[in-house]
Amino acid sequence: MHNLRQYEVPLQRYMAMMDLQERNERLFYKLLIDNVEELLPVVYTPTVGEACQKYGSIFRRPQGLYISLKEKGKILEVLKNWPERNIQVIVVTDGERILGLGDLGCQGMGIPVGKLSLYTALGGLRPSACLPVTIDVGTNNGKLLNDEFYIGLRQRRATGQEYAELLDEFMTAVKKNYGEKVIVQFEDFANHNAFELLAKYSPTHLVFNDDIQGTASVVLAGLLAALKLVGGTLADHTFLFLGAGEAGTGIAELIALEISKQTNAPLEETRKKIWLVDSKGLIVSSRKGSLQHFKKPWAHDHEPIKGLLDAVKAIKPTVLIGSSGVGKTFTKEVVEAMASINEKPLILALSNPTSQSECTAEEAYTWSEGRAIFASGSPFDPVEYNSRVFVPGQANNAYIFPGFGLGLVISGAIRVHDDMLLAASEALAEQVKQENLDKVLIYPPFSNIRKISANIAAKVAAKAYELGLASRLPRPKDLVKYAESCMYSPLYRSYR
Repeated sequence: MHNLRQYEVPLQRYMAMMDLQERNERLFYKLLIDNVEELLPVVYTPTVGEACQKYGSIFRRPQGLYISLKEKGKILEVLKNWPERNIQVIVVTDGERILGLGDLGCQGMGIPVGKLSLYTALGGLRPSACLPVTIDVGTNNGKLLNDEFYIGLRQRRATGQEYAELLDEFMTAVKKNYGEKVIVQFEDFANHNAFELLAKYSPTHLVFNDDIQGTASVVLAGLLAALKLVGGTLADHTFLFLGAGEAGTGIAELIALEISKQTNAPLEETRKKIWLVDSKGLIVSSRKGSLQHFKKPWAHDHEPIKGLLDAVKAIKPTVLIGSSGVGKTFTKEVVEAMASINEKPLILALSNPTSQSECTAEEAYTWSEGRAIFASGSPFDPVEYNSRVFVPGQANNAYIFPGFGLGLVISGAIRVHDDMLLAASEALAEQVKQENLDKVLIYPPFSNIRKISANIAAKVAAKAYELGLASRLPRPKDLVKYAESCMYSPLYRSYR
């Protein structure tokens, strides 16, 4: 740690950590687990974003498995080249929408590698059971195509049937090679593909999309915890989103599901508490004809509104959620409007990395005169305002997906059900203690993340057993203890 801290530049720390992972995997995980709050921003967002942008020029040794269009028809053989036979979780990307940074093509490999190191460090899955995959179908990023260090295919992206066939061959090969119970986590696909892939493979494979489902689960957990500060139930609140892509619509749907579960009201009804603003303004019924399919459920009756500020004034939300991928969009006027409507406005600026965040923690607290309950996607330092210290929460998917994956593995689940996501959210919200709430913190500290993950895993596994989706029988008596006993710990064996 002393040596790592000598590096001033986060990217150098990232490279040092990657070198360590290559040289001494056990020590890498020991370091990451013991210093999780300090190193999480290095191995994952925000630093991993810069690493992906510069992946070609910092490239030393391949990490993970690359499958390109050139391997079409031979994907099963390519999978068999991977030395480990027993794979429990695959994180796969095609690099088309990396964080809020856009199309980074093959250089998106940094994301599956980073995610899987968190599966191990935070969720206790064995490193050897994790497989990072990048599917290379080209890139539409002209800068990369002309970059002498770009590591992928130098062609524009394949789309349509060619793309669908490659993905289908990959999904079939994965099931054939690793069996029914391998988790396939889709990561950083472009919106249109992400929704289609999830809908297409959910009935037949154990698939999970972290951008749609993981983000939704972690945000719902924050909202459930925040209710202890603002009072009322979820159904009493009105939600306004900026951004109607994978994250925005995924979060909105899970909130609607939870309200529906709590109140027994039909989903069509509970969706009406939730409004979304996209690049063209408020999503309303008069726009239905031109909307993408995943936005249609959110088109409610209202006159058209162009900007976010006008939407805030008209809808009067109690909760404002940013998932737009565009920085600086929660302006002073927007935050002040939220603060004039609400005693304790709930403001979540979720876009990553930090440069794309809708507003900073300092802005949220200052503009709301210290009344906002704030959380963000990337980490912000504590803020002092009016001699009070505010600790901004981080709505980081790393709270959910490692424990969620562990829960699927320990129960031998064969499918993911929405109720498992709700169970994960409730488990995370339960881990927020009074001392956290006293600091206006709606997420627990990352320092005891492995304990949190074990509790989430237990709740997810319990739900899998309840729904008849678990294949590991008989069901262990104490699922938390069982989850903890299954977790990988980076200890050296003692030799006599």
